[in-house]
Amino acid sequence: MKMFTRMSVALVITLVAAVVFLNSTTGATNVGNWPQWRGPEGQGISGETGLPVEWSATKNIKWKTAIAGRGHSSPIVWGNKIFLTTALDGEVIPGAKPGVMHKLLDGTDFVHPDAVGADRKHTFKVICLDRETGKILWERVAYEGSVADSRHQKASFASSTPATDGKYVFAFFGTEGLYAYDYSGKLAWKQNLGTLGTASVGYGVSPILYKDLVIMQCDDSGGKSFIAAFAKKTGKQAWRTERKVDVTWSSPVLVRAGTRTELIASAAEAIIAYDPATGKELWRHKGLESNAVPTPVVLKDLVVVTSGSPKKVALALKAGGSGDVTGTSQLVWSYNKGTAYVPSPILYGDYLYLMTGNGSISCLQATTGKVEYEGARVPKPTMFMASPVAYEGMILLTSEEGDTFVLKAGPKHEVLHTNSLGEPVYASPAIADGRIFIRGEQNIYCIGQ
Repeated sequence: MKMFTRMSVALVITLVAAVVFLNSTTGATNVGNWPQWRGPEGQGISGETGLPVEWSATKNIKWKTAIAGRGHSSPIVWGNKIFLTTALDGEVIPGAKPGVMHKLLDGTDFVHPDAVGADRKHTFKVICLDRETGKILWERVAYEGSVADSRHQKASFASSTPATDGKYVFAFFGTEGLYAYDYSGKLAWKQNLGTLGTASVGYGVSPILYKDLVIMQCDDSGGKSFIAAFAKKTGKQAWRTERKVDVTWSSPVLVRAGTRTELIASAAEAIIAYDPATGKELWRHKGLESNAVPTPVVLKDLVVVTSGSPKKVALALKAGGSGDVTGTSQLVWSYNKGTAYVPSPILYGDYLYLMTGNGSISCLQATTGKVEYEGARVPKPTMFMASPVAYEGMILLTSEEGDTFVLKAGPKHEVLHTNSLGEPVYASPAIADGRIFIRGEQNIYCIGQ
């Protein structure tokens, strides 16, 4: 009986510690919420059970709602509300060019060959839906007019996923601003963060919430990069730290290292950990030397940072360091295959799952980097932009064609189901309160038993 009591107390302490960390970082207070990019801890993992494993355009669809415009941002969920963003193209601006010239850090002038959109006016919206019915409760125009930079023809001006703390929803549109709305749709505040060059392909970094702060990583192709935090209630800048890096599309992550929380930001030039309360640099490591697009994944104090272009690289770093940790034991392992240009990896249980844009899947032991399998495939050739999510021992990979492949988690590759919505999908799924929410090119779907 005494042993049972001691074990029970230890379990309670562990659970309380986990909840305290979650509350102090993301602000989430309900496991049924999906409050930001990649969910409560920014890792794409849900602890819910009883979710569906099979669906189609007509099976296990609770509702679907058409969303005007183009948006690659994921839906987020809090309570009975869903929030997402969208961008609508407007009329052509006479004499304007579809691409924007950039001067890179090395002094080279650059216009991306697939750049579009700078020659038009645009409307950026924040939308709120009812979670149970899919009814649009309100939509607000955050910005309307010309844009400072182009986007990739395959991308969207609404690629940054919003974040919410249950009181406000925060939406980011790059140069066109950071916006905070209350749950009735009233604009609480907006922040102009200056001109942020994106190398003509669009912005993708999402807001990160820490205690009473909204943190934005604002890296710029023109050499004026920074990371900054703003008060949730007022939008007042709390801190700002300059970054000597080129443009990135990777959202930072929060990591618990001993008694402190670190904010880790990826870039080609450096991987840097900051104090999220002050913006003070804690440590740094040599960068990816490639485009920083995927979001890092975390296991306790281990952080895996990846890039898929121009070279493939995965670095597993131990948080909690000091100064420049390049060349030290803080680098636990590295791997040079199987990483994606756009989709983020997922770290679920003891294993890290990497996926290339064309669906080649590899599984590594997270703590050692030992390869369990590599080069596995889904049942049909396809491309991916959405990042994977996981629940109940399964991993969901959703393709651009709208097929979701349900994989069994673990060291052996096994595809359990293939579920098709029959509509292109570029946004990553959300999971909340017994439902899976997938945003297609034209509709958002609520999937449930």
